[in-house]
Amino acid sequence: MAARPATGRSHPNAARSRARRLAMQALYQWQFTAMDAHDILAQFEQDEAELRNADRGYFRELVERVIARATELDACYAPALNRPLEEVNPVERAILRIATYELMHRIDIPYKVVINEAVALTRKFGAEQGHSFVNGVLDQVARQLRGVEHPRGESGGGLPGTGGGA
Repeated sequence: MAARPATGRSHPNAARSRARRLAMQALYQWQFTAMDAHDILAQFEQDEAELRNADRGYFRELVERVIARATELDACYAPALNRPLEEVNPVERAILRIATYELMHRIDIPYKVVINEAVALTRKFGAEQGHSFVNGVLDQVARQLRGVEHPRGESGGGLPGTGGGA
């Protein structure tokens, strides 16, 4: 007989997914208000029900570090865009920043997981065909940042702001 997970606890991957969704919402808010990351986190942390099943540490990491590195992240994925950065839907921009951060700085998360999570968020919250756009951009970024891991990865080079290739 298989062991059952403890009741009232969600699967760790679900907690990470929820943390990404909340981080996307926090980054969306940041884009329009330019509030300090700590103030945004404090607002979100007041809503216990919202954070109940989320990986709180990962949520904090994403919000703090994506905001701190937004310029670097934008420079990394911008060459893969088919439009100026300013014309990217704000929800999709927040998702691209989170996923690019994960591709650059969280090599413990497989690139396929990063892309799948970003596409799922975009399907739910982005524009009608935004998931295709996000998937295409992140595939190009993954080829550059995770060339060893990506089957069509590019050796050498690298996207701007990444410090080189694989």
